[in-house]
Amino acid sequence: MGIPEKIQAIKDEMSKTQINKATEHHVGLLKAKLAKLKREQEEVKSRSSGSSVGFDVKRTGDATVVFMGLPSVGKSTLLNRLTGAKSAVAAFQFTTTTVVPGMMEHRGAKIQVLDLPGIIKGASTGKGLGKRVLAVAKSADLVLIILDVFQPYHEEVVRTELGNIGIRLDQKPPNIVIEKSADGGIAVSQQVPLTKISQSLLKDILRMYGVNNARVLIREDVDSEQLTDYISGSKTYVQSLTVMNKIDLVNQGFLNELQSNIKSKIVPISADADININALKDIIYEKLDFIRIYMRPKGGETDYEDPLITRNGSTILDICNKLHRDMKKNFRYALVWGKSVKFGGQRVGLHHILQDEDVLTIIKARGT
Repeated sequence: MGIPEKIQAIKDEMSKTQINKATEHHVGLLKAKLAKLKREQEEVKSRSSGSSVGFDVKRTGDATVVFMGLPSVGKSTLLNRLTGAKSAVAAFQFTTTTVVPGMMEHRGAKIQVLDLPGIIKGASTGKGLGKRVLAVAKSADLVLIILDVFQPYHEEVVRTELGNIGIRLDQKPPNIVIEKSADGGIAVSQQVPLTKISQSLLKDILRMYGVNNARVLIREDVDSEQLTDYISGSKTYVQSLTVMNKIDLVNQGFLNELQSNIKSKIVPISADADININALKDIIYEKLDFIRIYMRPKGGETDYEDPLITRNGSTILDICNKLHRDMKKNFRYALVWGKSVKFGGQRVGLHHILQDEDVLTIIKARGT
């Protein structure tokens, strides 16, 4: 029996199994087996294709945002409105056939925006340009799901297709530590109670993936899917934002009813009529969680007019890489004033984490 047949057999068994307390262990194992087989199937397809999927897109700017949506939802018009880029727009489907990049400058940040070809149901299995389009989202900092106001339920299609290739939207990696050992079996330590998975199921899933001896530390209440994601190590975690386009064609009552029937909080806009575009820019900026770092040259004055924009959680090393490729090699130490240090002018190293509005001086090695 090949992998596709095994996958279908598990799906059939799951559909016939009533989920209750008595069957939850069995169902949990089935889900883990299904995830493992799907990953193996993807690996086989990747090897047989002889090349990696995805468009060749060079990352630039302070962050990267990608547009995801079905054909003709207005992605190209929105790109043009946000960035001034010239992406082809027409009143028929599949106008965009490659990645069209643009740069949105907002509140001091330079945000790369990528208009991707529209996807269709089944994109994750290779329909259309599906896999190449979806793969771009793996390197994005934010996914904008663009919906047509008259086809709002396509959001689930986009989320499902992204999930099928291992992209977890609006989730964080599970807080688990697994240290393999030579013997001793599987020892589990919990910092929180487990309500979604039993220890016996957890151990069975680990054994399924070939982990027979390990020390496991659980720091959050995870389920079997999160555990499988962690073990496989092939998942990407990306923030998302759902945008409802073409609102100029409906009234407020129609919009209110849409929002009540959609799980995600939507940002209503009209790219064509230029409605709520500036508000969308603000929301994108906030969602990307930027901080401002003010640079002070050694012996000079702080530049408060033109801050360096970076992501929250950035370290001195991140700043060095952002400024120049040789900065890390020539780095000696840094001086920081602000909320991230105990006193002004504190001396710190490459792994110090900065906070918003910190003032930074980088001291280079002598002779550089």
